[in-house]
Amino acid sequence: MIQASEPVRRNLSSFVVQRWQDHFDDLGVATIVADTASRALHYWNADGSDYRVYPTSVPISEDLTKRGYTRIVRKKVGPDWTPTPSQVERFGWKYMPPGPDNPLGTHALYLSRPAYLLHGTHDTRKIGRRSSDGCIGLYNDKIAELFEITPVGTQVRII
Repeated sequence: MIQASEPVRRNLSSFVVQRWQDHFDDLGVATIVADTASRALHYWNADGSDYRVYPTSVPISEDLTKRGYTRIVRKKVGPDWTPTPSQVERFGWKYMPPGPDNPLGTHALYLSRPAYLLHGTHDTRKIGRRSSDGCIGLYNDKIAELFEITPVGTQVRII
């Protein structure tokens, strides 16, 4: 039991409000802004009537953070995972089929940049932290929600 004199630790959000107009000329089929500083993903549907914010994990270093414009080119439920050559060299990681140990979680949204994704994670400790090799990670239930509402062709900006 926590006594009144003990400090209470909270996981306070550092989300920064984003406006799609600051990043895109129009909403297109949908729009995502992944804010690596506040570790939040912002989603707007095509007419702007649906706006959602999700907590994320972000790349572990600036070298792995690929900022800029991209788009969703493919979606997959139950993604398999193949580590990049540098991951194999650094960590000895190997191919992993879909399942509870797969680092991509339950759903993946593939970006036009090879090897960069928006995906789920089974390791919930990663959310809100710098913990990836370049991808943006979400809780599995949140990526499943985002997966359902996000069409292929959605414009994405990583800031």
